[in-house]
Amino acid sequence: MAPDPAPAAHPLLDVLTARGSRADRLLHSRTFPARPARHAEWPAWADDPLVAGYRALGVDRPWTHQVTAADAAWRGEHVALASSTGSGKSLAFWLPALTAVRATRAASQDDRHRIESSSRPGTVLYLSPTKALAADQLAALSRLLDAAGTRDVRATTCDGDTPPDERRWVQDHADVVLTNPDFLHFALLPGHRRWSRLLRGLRYVVVDEGHAYRGVFGAHVALVLRRLARLAEHYGGTAPTFVVASATTAEPAVSVARLLGTVPDAVTEVRDDGSPAGRRTVVLWQPPEITGPAFERSDGAADDASDPWTLPDPLDPAANESDAVLTTEGKAEHPRRSATAEVADLLADLAAHGARTLAFTRSRRGAESVAQQVRDHLRPVSTELAARVAAYRGGYLPEERRELERALRTGELLGLATTNALELGVDISGLDAVLVAGWPGTRMSLWQQAGRAGRAGADGLVAFVAREDPLDTYLVTHPEAVFDAPLEATVFDPGNPYVLAPQLCAAAQEVPVRAEELARFGEPDRVREVLGVLVARGLLRRRPSGWYWTHAQPAAAMADLRGAGGQPVRVVEATTGRLLGTVDASSADGQVHDGAVYVHQGATYVVDHLDLTDHVALVARRDVDHATWSRDVMEISLEEPGDPDHPAPEGSRPPQQRAWGPITWGLGPVEVTSQVVSFQRRRIPDMQVLDTEALDLPSRTLGTTAVWWSVPDHVLRAAGVDDDATPGALHAAEHAAIGLLPLLATCDRWDLGGVSTAQHPDTGEATVFVYDAYPGGAGFAERGFELAERWVRATRDAVAACPCAAGCPACVQSPKCGNDNSPLDKAASVRVLDALLRHAPGSDQATEPVPTVPARP
Repeated sequence: MAPDPAPAAHPLLDVLTARGSRADRLLHSRTFPARPARHAEWPAWADDPLVAGYRALGVDRPWTHQVTAADAAWRGEHVALASSTGSGKSLAFWLPALTAVRATRAASQDDRHRIESSSRPGTVLYLSPTKALAADQLAALSRLLDAAGTRDVRATTCDGDTPPDERRWVQDHADVVLTNPDFLHFALLPGHRRWSRLLRGLRYVVVDEGHAYRGVFGAHVALVLRRLARLAEHYGGTAPTFVVASATTAEPAVSVARLLGTVPDAVTEVRDDGSPAGRRTVVLWQPPEITGPAFERSDGAADDASDPWTLPDPLDPAANESDAVLTTEGKAEHPRRSATAEVADLLADLAAHGARTLAFTRSRRGAESVAQQVRDHLRPVSTELAARVAAYRGGYLPEERRELERALRTGELLGLATTNALELGVDISGLDAVLVAGWPGTRMSLWQQAGRAGRAGADGLVAFVAREDPLDTYLVTHPEAVFDAPLEATVFDPGNPYVLAPQLCAAAQEVPVRAEELARFGEPDRVREVLGVLVARGLLRRRPSGWYWTHAQPAAAMADLRGAGGQPVRVVEATTGRLLGTVDASSADGQVHDGAVYVHQGATYVVDHLDLTDHVALVARRDVDHATWSRDVMEISLEEPGDPDHPAPEGSRPPQQRAWGPITWGLGPVEVTSQVVSFQRRRIPDMQVLDTEALDLPSRTLGTTAVWWSVPDHVLRAAGVDDDATPGALHAAEHAAIGLLPLLATCDRWDLGGVSTAQHPDTGEATVFVYDAYPGGAGFAERGFELAERWVRATRDAVAACPCAAGCPACVQSPKCGNDNSPLDKAASVRVLDALLRHAPGSDQATEPVPTVPARP
């Protein structure tokens, strides 16, 4: 969409800028004009009662993209529908799907007395990445069916929370089942004989929010969908038609083809959005630097500790995500006000002016923090107004979430601080403003969140508020990277052996895998290789007719769909037994260790005991004056092919090398071993370190994929980096590189990890590793390897352009560093990055590059 050449100022800009007093924080704005609706006629094949139902709900005529997608789906073509938030994607898939269900039901009723009849009622499976979205879709679907006056379509949700009696009814009677990939993988497909009626009649599979299926999760879902299609065919049904709906994305047909295991030409791409949109003003906002005596005392304490609006946000350490990073002496260097504190201020002002606003945060604790700060800010003005602000996040009970959604729709709530749980398709429309606290990871996510403002034809205001982070700083100072750069392609790799191996086991347990169907799961030679590894390990048995699962335990349990790396840890209040929430296994050691402070709905709890055997953290409700930050140590090693302790690398792609003159780039499997060794208590709100306590937790090993570059000593010396400066130079370059890789891949820095060392034992040289923080890898490191020069150049430019003297959170300090951001040498890191670029292919000093070939580093 082209920007409005002469936009009038959005009326809420005065609120954001506090009538000019905060104008210096607004670095750039762009106004996009309203988009008129383009309508089409209802298709001739559409079921008349359904059309009447849509009309009764206010849809007199559909939009053009809805009809284009619905027509393609009705013809039996797989569809990739990529359009904006609020563009009515659900009509595009429900119209053909429900028409098919009603038509086949009528045909089967007419033919029920004919013995030779093969008619059977059609069924539909709807998949969403969250239970909340499935529930929201069911509510909308029920409204449509009621408006249509139809009583012959039985639609329901079914997931892990569905009681056995209800689940049996769904198996026997439901025409439309709304669920999620997890239930499909763990319950429906392994128990396919009980679901044979649904599978035999399966006409359509709707995959909603398709852009959410990336990385390890996307790779797993791709193979789950292929298992689903395989079983539908096994029961004699026709091959189902897949409709994948997503936010606007790059190459949607390519992504959907990879998801389904087909070719892009077999997918009809629909991205010409015919829905109306209101005028939208998007601003890039940078919180101010914090100066003055509050951050000049040697002990790190603030002179004015009563003012939480000028200090780092203590309640949002999502993986230690504090925006003002302290040095080892406890003093903040070049801090800016935290994005969460800034967003809380803006949300309070917008709510006070009656603007309905969503504030997206990076973490559950961030949502709690923003909501609490806004309520505290508004309470002296009006207790009634303060009560109209709330938090929304995963971990709440479903009825709590539904009530919050209802209250926001009706206007009872004016402000809602939320995680990306509301980025997905839950129907929240007509909002005045959206605030985004920190880069959400991708441009797709940013525009998906921004789409909540100005829907239903109204004007909207969106503010992206930068954290003090290399990527955020780069983006708000390079607006073209936000507004003009193409959207990212969705990255996932179904051939990842850590994904493919357990999925093949699951498929073999369902129905033995035959040689003629290997192409369904990927490149046949690669699939055969992984099957050979599984046979060698005794997980599968090879027979002339195929590969068989012969064990009593369920094969589906081998696969971790969400890539969390183990069973989540439940956070339980010890005195009452009340479940407060869950924490991913990979994060539990750092977030709910003994003594950690855990925040839930504004209340603080202290962890009394973390039981890793039973996966539970027992907490006690306590009011404390501190928060906690953990510290970990880490090492990385290149994996040897054929290591008997790790099955997946044997089926993995071989390592690759590329030479930039004397500098070596590598891509391949690695093992990352980490251990949380201690934590700090820091007083709130002045962040003074109170004490440090050692922890005795086990080490954890992650097998994944990394990209790395190794630099010989003579290159470092020529760049003016001596032995003393090398650790700090590499460490700073590593942090900045992790921060900038999301410019090139569909990830954010929390999907990545890194290690740097002055001499790595496996390479024999100074080496920087950046790895995917998921078992087996997620495709992000591979993207960095492919675009190495662009990546290094963006990293170098971001560090060199930062005005700080010695390094700050906007360039080389990391909010997730396990070594307290020490040592760091900003100036030396620029010299190292310059040295890399001097030897890059095409530069004056570069030697002829070695082609990319499989090799052992």
